[in-house]
Amino acid sequence: MKRFENITLIGMPGSGKSTIGKLLADELNFNFIDIDDYIEQKEGRNLQDIIDTEGNEKFCEIEEETILELLPLQNCVISPGGSVIYSKTVMKKLNQISTIIFLDLPLKVLRERLNNKESRGIVGLKSFSLPELYQERIALYKKYAEITVECEGLSPFKIINIIIKRLK
Repeated sequence: MKRFENITLIGMPGSGKSTIGKLLADELNFNFIDIDDYIEQKEGRNLQDIIDTEGNEKFCEIEEETILELLPLQNCVISPGGSVIYSKTVMKKLNQISTIIFLDLPLKVLRERLNNKESRGIVGLKSFSLPELYQERIALYKKYAEITVECEGLSPFKIINIIIKRLK
């Protein structure tokens, strides 16, 4: 597998990017970077507040600027927000510096996990329902991913083992 020096996890909110990312980084002795956490620290407010006051488009600009500011990276597991796939510029750059892995979960599982979706800071959720957002994004996640991991019913450790095997 190419570009194993960094790994980028993409997927819907609730797909486990942060949980899997932290555990995977520990397993590989990599650094873990949660882009949403970084944006909140940088902006001094939570994601939902940024989206509510600035709008989806401005949030996506902030997300893009933040990721591009952090690059280049080495030996990192990167967990961007679910909306990162709307930026062709960022996705092109992430593809150049990392192996992109899509953590795929069915909508029914995401619904169960996203009990706080109204306050979570999900781009597009005020304009579209979760199923509509899922349909729109799933094609983009699949387009950009080099590896797709079907995560339904799997423990985080099983997912990590699958990822490591697929990277070799």
